[in-house]
Amino acid sequence: MAGSEVMSETTISVLEFEDLAGWSEDDHAEALATFRNTCGILDAPDWRAICRAAEEFPDPKKFFELLFRPVLIEDGAAALFTGYFEPELDGSLTPTDRYRYPVYRTPPEVRQRDTWLSRRAIETSGALEGRSLEIAWVDDPVELFFLQIQGSGRIHLPDGGYIRVGYGGSNGHPYRSIGVELVRRGIYTAHQVSAQVIKNWVRRNPLEGEELLRHNDSYVFFREVTKVPADQGPIGAMNRSVTAMRTIAVDPKFTPLGAPVWIEKRGKTPMKRLMVAQDTGSAIKGAQRADIFFGTGDKAGRAAGHLKDDGRMIVLLPIQRAYAMLPEAVL
Repeated sequence: MAGSEVMSETTISVLEFEDLAGWSEDDHAEALATFRNTCGILDAPDWRAICRAAEEFPDPKKFFELLFRPVLIEDGAAALFTGYFEPELDGSLTPTDRYRYPVYRTPPEVRQRDTWLSRRAIETSGALEGRSLEIAWVDDPVELFFLQIQGSGRIHLPDGGYIRVGYGGSNGHPYRSIGVELVRRGIYTAHQVSAQVIKNWVRRNPLEGEELLRHNDSYVFFREVTKVPADQGPIGAMNRSVTAMRTIAVDPKFTPLGAPVWIEKRGKTPMKRLMVAQDTGSAIKGAQRADIFFGTGDKAGRAAGHLKDDGRMIVLLPIQRAYAMLPEAVL
């Protein structure tokens, strides 16, 4: 270990690549391709130089080893890895008997106020009907509810095509967890609750389930995302497509967006690989907090939904930037 610094509750340590468990076994070419996807957005001089080198460097592993140093940033909180995914729903651009649950754009009046109608009021008052606000119609109200929780997703059309929708706004009401409510009612214990468990319970109990979903006053509106083809990954916080199993969402207070990040995730399915910090999330807070993007669709959703593991994450920073974080006493 080259050195460390303690500032307030944050500890910063510059490591060597030999300190990274499993480093030599990863697919560095795949990681470099993901890094290049957002590298051009980074505008600091040291990052610009690295991004120029990234375009022509012949050995991906040596690229990272020669131009970066691993930096372990800790804030006193235990490391936590979770997963996220892009939902995929079946839908249509026109309503039918099957496709009858609308995905709405943001009404203009919502942008002019802090809070608007609650979920219950929106769904029971008809406030959005007949206003040409529909982007598409889908076949499952439960999946639509979870699309709102994720904030973005892909809709599979009957002709085999796709459209992608992204977060367009909300009614301003705070999110209330359905899982927490099921635990409060004594239906499940906290360790039993997952997205799939909630979906199954709502479908088994349609009337009670409808009321349960309305326990969450928050309602999310969408916009159609046309900047990238729908067959590519969804747009992340850097306004570029994210990559399954190579992109993580991080807290940019500690981890710079665009930086490579080495993760050592423990748990039932250990994971040691080089990721890239290309996304953020409202629940992703802390120096050792990361959300792994698993991809699109149900299989990715099941894998992401079960993930809640510890470990550690080490950000790779340009050499001068890494050592500049340490005081002169430890250099």
